[in-house]
Amino acid sequence: MDTLTFSDSISATTRDGVLLVLIDNPPVNATSLGVRTGLMAALDYATQDTVRGIVITGAGKTFVGGADIREFGKPPEAPFLPDVYLRLEQFGKPVVAAVNGAALGGGCELALACHGRVASPTASFGLPEVKLGIVPGAGGTQRLPRLVGVTTAVEMIGTGRSVKASEALRVGLVDRIAPEELTAEAIALVEALTGKDLRRTGELVATRISDADIDAAAAKILAKARGQTAPGEAVRLVKAALTLPFADGLVEERRTFLRLRDSQEAAALRHVFFAERAAGKVEALEKATPRTIECVGVVGTGLMGSGIAVSALNAGYRVIGVEQSVEGAAKGRERIAGLLDKAVQAGRFDAAGRDERLRRLTVASDLGALHDADLVIEAVFDDFDVKTDLFRRLDEVVQADAILATNTSYLDPDAIAAATRRPERVVGLHFFSPANIMRLVEVVNCTRTQSDVLATALAFAKRLGKLAIVCGVTEGFIGNRIFSAYRREAEFMVEDGALPHEVDQAMEAFGFPMGLFAVSDMAGLDIAWARRKRQAATRDPNARYFEIADRLCEAGRLGQKTGQGWYAYPDGKRTIDPDVTALIVAERARKGIAPRSPVPGEIVKRLLTAMADEGRSLLSEGIAARASDIDLVMINGYGFPAHRGGPMFAAETTNAAAV
Repeated sequence: MDTLTFSDSISATTRDGVLLVLIDNPPVNATSLGVRTGLMAALDYATQDTVRGIVITGAGKTFVGGADIREFGKPPEAPFLPDVYLRLEQFGKPVVAAVNGAALGGGCELALACHGRVASPTASFGLPEVKLGIVPGAGGTQRLPRLVGVTTAVEMIGTGRSVKASEALRVGLVDRIAPEELTAEAIALVEALTGKDLRRTGELVATRISDADIDAAAAKILAKARGQTAPGEAVRLVKAALTLPFADGLVEERRTFLRLRDSQEAAALRHVFFAERAAGKVEALEKATPRTIECVGVVGTGLMGSGIAVSALNAGYRVIGVEQSVEGAAKGRERIAGLLDKAVQAGRFDAAGRDERLRRLTVASDLGALHDADLVIEAVFDDFDVKTDLFRRLDEVVQADAILATNTSYLDPDAIAAATRRPERVVGLHFFSPANIMRLVEVVNCTRTQSDVLATALAFAKRLGKLAIVCGVTEGFIGNRIFSAYRREAEFMVEDGALPHEVDQAMEAFGFPMGLFAVSDMAGLDIAWARRKRQAATRDPNARYFEIADRLCEAGRLGQKTGQGWYAYPDGKRTIDPDVTALIVAERARKGIAPRSPVPGEIVKRLLTAMADEGRSLLSEGIAARASDIDLVMINGYGFPAHRGGPMFAAETTNAAAV
């Protein structure tokens, strides 16, 4: 068969009168200008009498992965994607999508515009545009509800969730799943459609459902939006498919897409998107080769250690957990098995997958069990003496080339490394709890860490599915240093005239899932209190110090676990406590502070400034490599709203006084 070339990324062959169009635009077959022009040229060619129909598929493991990021921020060039898909849908011969892998964004919209859809078992479908602060712009909000129903479309588009091939078949998004010969099955569907009235998605009528059902589906989406605009607009456009003619719906969708594309929210989410791509690039590691890791040791199988162990098991590693006693080891294994059971209940894998993971798990009471481990991560109590003693003992049992990682939150990893005979093999891996759920890992490049050790730590985190951010050595690393500045400024604002609930309400309105004082109550006030007591001897006596938090702890108000903290928790519900207000008022009077109540915008601006100032210090000290790395840490570890772009981005671009 001769190969036809329609553009630099679209080629085709013919088989039995069917034009087999291949999208080959690495790495994800994005809908670039070459793809758009090539599809138009292929449609021109297919008007010939010798062509009975068209099959469109993707090269490699992806069908079409969405827009071309190289075109972000540039003026679009014709032909525009909606026009390409409209012409495809209106084509007079059958067009079938042979979806060989992920069909995301414009890729899903391409499949929707075809007259039939055949999927491989590994295919997936999604319209994730809301995650970039926009809505589908090439017919997705109008075609999907006509094909699968409004409820499913609201959920998929409003959340950006992808569905696997099996679910796509169940809801009617695809016509067939081809377990073996995808192209042959697609050709067969072309033959079945030839000579019949073609099922054009845009001509279907979306099934009516009650306003109450639509509102219920939308409410779930909007409850999680926390100030984002795009999810609400997506819901509005899907609902419009019930009332507007298809052509009018496309016009409204495109108008909304263009408006959101130029919004501050979309700019922030694009910043996050590109920040994640940049985070994995470490100049010093360009020539470093990661070591092979097959067996991972985890010392300490409490909440943090068991989460780390589960993450490693999910990534396919053999895992050896170690506890101090036989009884502790048994409880550790039980905790890990319990987390795996919860994952089965959540549908992440089946019982056979759990059992296979458990076969790769050993939990022992003797450090000697770690003899064959390639990487050992300590997750023991965050005490310097405890950790250094452990690292000295690990020196005696692990192989000379084994990597040792500390999960400390605040201690100096250089000092911990100095306790070993080989500090060059020590690295920091600061996981966030629960480690099997939280995506962020701060990878701490200690003073003497070898480049291949750091490269291995990054590769390990990536295999775990984590977002790894490299940082230097400082107390609290990137995240806790920024968070400490955030908390300190919030506490000073309370002394100056704000009340805890006012600070929390302002930050929640800004987009945080919880305000700082509510988070402190959830974590437990005694954790920060213990740290303050450890630092008391070295604290600058002339520095401003917030004593109200100490007074709360001294009164036994340690947060949710005691039923009282910054708030009271009758029946487990957070409520404003007048006793806390009275304590704050008395402390202001004792210090001679004349209180002034700030407006919400002032609260947000002051706290953003505190975070950004600390971030600039981290950059000037060389602790963080990029401002965008700081943004990613705060978004993925501390609940900073992604649609605000992170503290560094927000401080530069947001008029916080107006939010």
